[in-house]
Amino acid sequence: METSQKTSTPSPRFNWVNKTPREHRKAHERKYHFNNLARAYRSWLVPYVKSRIFSGEFRPVLSFLYTDLNCNIDCHYCYANKSMPGMTRQVAEDSVDWLNSRGCRVLAYMGGEPLLRKRFVIDLTRYAVEKGFFVYLPTNGILLDRDFVDEIGEAGVSTINLAVDTVDYREGLPKYFERIKPQFEYLVQQEHKYGYITFFNINITENNMEDVRKLTEIAHSYGIASDYHINEPPLIRYDYFKHEQDGGWIKEEKYQAVDEVIDWLIEKNRQGYTMVNSLEHLQSMKQFIRHQLPPWPCQAGQITMIIRLDGSFAPCFELYGDMEDWGNIYEGPKFDPIKLDERKRICSRHCLSTCNFQGYHYTRSSLYTLQWLAKHAYARFMGVS
Repeated sequence: METSQKTSTPSPRFNWVNKTPREHRKAHERKYHFNNLARAYRSWLVPYVKSRIFSGEFRPVLSFLYTDLNCNIDCHYCYANKSMPGMTRQVAEDSVDWLNSRGCRVLAYMGGEPLLRKRFVIDLTRYAVEKGFFVYLPTNGILLDRDFVDEIGEAGVSTINLAVDTVDYREGLPKYFERIKPQFEYLVQQEHKYGYITFFNINITENNMEDVRKLTEIAHSYGIASDYHINEPPLIRYDYFKHEQDGGWIKEEKYQAVDEVIDWLIEKNRQGYTMVNSLEHLQSMKQFIRHQLPPWPCQAGQITMIIRLDGSFAPCFELYGDMEDWGNIYEGPKFDPIKLDERKRICSRHCLSTCNFQGYHYTRSSLYTLQWLAKHAYARFMGVS
């Protein structure tokens, strides 16, 4: 669906830009970027180095906490939407305490839609931040409002990931930019006040390739990053999942069109557009959709993990419904390396997880770890978009 030209023309990013002396603005922006660099150093790099020093222990660097499986929309590719009670406050705080004891300092919420329980998320964010956590909040943005933005900002959230797949509504893809534009603009406007970072998370399906380009340009025009996932069917069959036939999976007749989008993203990445994905991850998407991607060293159950609603563990999102006992916050982890390797030889051909691929890409050698730090140091300190 085509949209008018005005869609990609943002409102002023900060209300005070034209009212503040230029040098004061620059000093304020440098402080913002320096603070984000320092936070990334404390919560990402230091725990990673310690995990390598104590390699005989399970010390996750990144943990995803499922607070809910309920959602307020029905994306046809999503199999996490299930009506059931969410995580209790006690399990949530116990999870943070367990992660803290293991040296983990990055807590990412997952769902469902976390904002179905705003007070829960605000209070838990404050609890985690007080213990030194980098807190990452993904949301479809529909339930965002000014009061929540201010409260979660004051609570100390580090990153807010807005999941958007199209510019305007499309059947099966209800996460669209025009629906959340007012709250998005307020969110970006308040970035420097509270110190968090905003970015778009975009799922590439067979039905939204032109939208991927438009959303990338919108993100760039607002000075925020973008993150891309290639749409993939669930690894585990869930009885309640009703969109197995219309999930927007990429079929052979769409391979060429997806290739063109990926090549366009690679070119934009090289031009300096800020993207979470490495070039290698984007390039791998072409092999992946053709089922030609060889097994890759996924980091699930090694430096990343998920905590389910009841406090039990799983290596990754795709294995949320797995029946294997991977441990829990009360008895400890059971991430057996041999079992994980056996599983990954099969599942890594059918999954191209952004967080686990990036974990592999940037931590496979000290050179790449330094590359990651240098990249973010330059972008955050200099304010480069």
